[in-house]
Amino acid sequence: MIFGAQNQHQVARGVGKKGKEEERERERGWGRSGGGFSFLGMSDSMAAKTGGTLQVHKDNPVKRVPIARPSFGREGKQIKLLSNHFTVKLSGIDVVFYQYSVSIKSEDDKVIDGKGIGRKVMNKLLQTYSSELDGKEFAYDGEKCLFTVGPLPQNHFEFTVILEETSSRAAGGSPGHGSPGQGDNKRSKRTHLPKKFVVGISYAAKIPLKSVALALRGSESDHAQDALRVLDIVLRQQQAKRGCLLVRQSFFSDDFKNLVDLTGGVSGCRGLHSSFRTTIGGLSLNMDVSTTMIVTPGPVFDFLLTNQNIRDIRDIDWPRAKKMLKNLRVKAMHNNMEFKIIGLSDLPCNRQTFPMKVRNGSSDGQTVEITVQEYFKSKQVDLTMPYLPCLDVGKPKRPNYVPIELCNMVSLQRYTKVLSSQQRATLVEKSRQKPQERMRVVTDAVKNNRYDDDPILSSCGIKIEKQLTRVDGRILSAPTLVVGNSEDCIPNRGRWNYNNKRLLEPVKIERWAIVNFSSRCDMSRISRDLINCGRTKGIIIERPFTLVDEDSQARRCTPVVRVERMFEKVKANLPGPPEFLLCVLPERKNCDLYGPWKKKNLHEMGITTQCIVPSVKMNDQYYTNVLLKINAKLGGMNSKLSLEHRHMIPIINQTPTLILGMDVSHGSPGRADVPSIAAVVGSRSWPLISRYRASVRTQSPKVEMIDSLFKPLDDGKDDGIIRELLLDFYKTSQQRKPKQIIIFRDGVSESQFSQVLNFELNQIIKAYEYMDQGPIPKFTVIIAQKNHHTKLFQENAPDNVPPGTVVDSGIVHPRQYDFYMCAHAGPIGTSRPTHYHVLLNEIGFSPDDLQKLVLSLSYVYQRSTTAISVVAPICYAHLAAAQMGQFMKFEEFAETSSGSGGVPSSTGAAVPELPRLHADVCSSMCGRHIES
Repeated sequence: MIFGAQNQHQVARGVGKKGKEEERERERGWGRSGGGFSFLGMSDSMAAKTGGTLQVHKDNPVKRVPIARPSFGREGKQIKLLSNHFTVKLSGIDVVFYQYSVSIKSEDDKVIDGKGIGRKVMNKLLQTYSSELDGKEFAYDGEKCLFTVGPLPQNHFEFTVILEETSSRAAGGSPGHGSPGQGDNKRSKRTHLPKKFVVGISYAAKIPLKSVALALRGSESDHAQDALRVLDIVLRQQQAKRGCLLVRQSFFSDDFKNLVDLTGGVSGCRGLHSSFRTTIGGLSLNMDVSTTMIVTPGPVFDFLLTNQNIRDIRDIDWPRAKKMLKNLRVKAMHNNMEFKIIGLSDLPCNRQTFPMKVRNGSSDGQTVEITVQEYFKSKQVDLTMPYLPCLDVGKPKRPNYVPIELCNMVSLQRYTKVLSSQQRATLVEKSRQKPQERMRVVTDAVKNNRYDDDPILSSCGIKIEKQLTRVDGRILSAPTLVVGNSEDCIPNRGRWNYNNKRLLEPVKIERWAIVNFSSRCDMSRISRDLINCGRTKGIIIERPFTLVDEDSQARRCTPVVRVERMFEKVKANLPGPPEFLLCVLPERKNCDLYGPWKKKNLHEMGITTQCIVPSVKMNDQYYTNVLLKINAKLGGMNSKLSLEHRHMIPIINQTPTLILGMDVSHGSPGRADVPSIAAVVGSRSWPLISRYRASVRTQSPKVEMIDSLFKPLDDGKDDGIIRELLLDFYKTSQQRKPKQIIIFRDGVSESQFSQVLNFELNQIIKAYEYMDQGPIPKFTVIIAQKNHHTKLFQENAPDNVPPGTVVDSGIVHPRQYDFYMCAHAGPIGTSRPTHYHVLLNEIGFSPDDLQKLVLSLSYVYQRSTTAISVVAPICYAHLAAAQMGQFMKFEEFAETSSGSGGVPSSTGAAVPELPRLHADVCSSMCGRHIES
């Protein structure tokens, strides 16, 4: 019962109370009773084998490893390309790196783990004890590892290293710390006292460089990755000595021409990524342009004004400023010392006091209370804004106050907080580089920096070519699509449109309404234009039942209250539930109303909804894009592959095949308490490969492996993702069980490949075994990586590579089965190809068939009229995981995350479960949680 009346929508579809009971009965088994299919709970024979317990499958003792490349693709038009890999000649293969563990302790035996101080200590150690180290150069990772070419004279050393005082205690010229007897005079005497460190160096392991040569020949080598890591550390150390900011394998200088103002006191800093890689063409250095966010250097005063978007210092929100400034580093102009901010003073400079000992003749003097302003005036520093609070750069129980106006932000400080939507848009726009510009930047970097002049690299016989690597590529033909009236649609350069075309399977919309949260919207015009556009595309849209405006006074309420009040008005204006609601939001991206609105519709009410934002460009193309989403959500189909339409997809058409797309979305930076969201989408209605349904679960924060694929419960049932998708496949595919499963996995690194094969795949097999005793399907497992730094360029053209470009030679792995594909057109910036790794291929796809399948799956994303950069199943999974973060506000669970009612995490704390979708909307196109 909703809208205060019987659910007519359910009755019309025959899904009343009795219908729902029958539906649940059907879901208890794969198929008809007595038809040879087992029950989902457990079959009698399975219960007998397992003693009625849930342990129906033992872990496979055989550890799976990624398969080797069987052969190369041949189809497609040949194209000559360049890549941002630089060939590395390696002649010193007999070189052996020796790894040593490093421990750095202060005089009081406290372990020092700061990267900055660690490098300073080790540089001083090398200067002081060069003869004891036999004159050897070393590569230091900034933490606990040191590497040399050949051994040091002995396996263990202990050195005492003396540095000039570098901590904020030695600020000489800053006010005191507020403790009695700690006078300014005493502090001045301590300013230049040296500080001692005890450094221990102990032998750990040998890493032969020959292992790289073996890996290049396709052999398995235990030390190849370790040796490449040493070479990467050498390059990182070079840049650290040049004063660069190091972020993983990228480095950034404080050259102002590399900065892009993102507003809010944040800048994008352009730098370079570098990494040595083994490829089928030999060892290479991968160089690419990289960007990170930093705090804009300059006066702290200016930072606060821009960060809070105000003009007058008197308007600063100081509690907000305190939170933003904490742990940032500043340099004081009056003494050129650096400090880390721990907070703000409680009072302004002209009222904030601290105790200072004043000498009186030959006596020890007395302690007096003095204001910060008076102190600096005694040092001939006149403050122009004494009414501002001070920065506290001391310790929690020993404050040390410095006036804000005397401090500048230290350059190259990473900004790790979440960017606003406007900042992200600015970063994307200003960071774009045309292919020719990117080629020039990386080539100049290799030529000018002369990385191979490093003594360690020279001793390894390493020489780096100064030109981009040439590679052979192939351009695969775009698949033909079918739209309305069975008309063929041939994409042109990865694009197509619906001008003078109809959608393949348009829906009819009879009961719908528009709700308006925006004060700048003409709903009548939107309704008229949407109906007219729908008619040309084959979608019959009746006039909306009602247009509901938000009350002006409701705009002052919280988002949840605004949504509730809007629904009260909707219920009052409609006799029954609509099949669709069009929602007009006041702003794009991250609108606070979006999550509560989606949750209310999809979880509580079971109503499909589409959100839009008023725009000056609300033309036919705009409404067409909106209608593509609406049609897919309501069960229609916009287009499909011609081969799919004619049931001619190789391998897949002959055998029931389930395609899975898997992704995990993690919380924002700095939010370690927010659960990660695992999303898996599964194909439905075999032999189609254009229809998908999604299933989403929460799991422990920052955990990448999906742990809810198979999830047995205490009552003997399985509540895992795979069961849900297998059931849906069975019900929509003529009661056929999949005999082949193709898995596309996003977001994992090479070090996690074995976990995908031996943890996630095992869960999928367990889920299948738990449901049925038939033969296990054949699997093909493919990893898709977008987070890499390989780029492809046309050798003799300024544009990006054509859509459909594939490379499986030259720069690919010497042994593993991988290839790069740029399926999409890149009209702006430099295209990033997707790097596909085939870990398992039991189905037996040939390289050509597999590459054509991957390209085809880039053309079946129902929300777009362009080929997308990664296969649609992954794109849908990513969309489901990301949008679920807005669907549910995890902050509601932050205080109770260690309590009951959630899913136990690996640390024992409970992870809040996602609310399940209403039965009326969970089966729409990519139904579960895929909305916009």
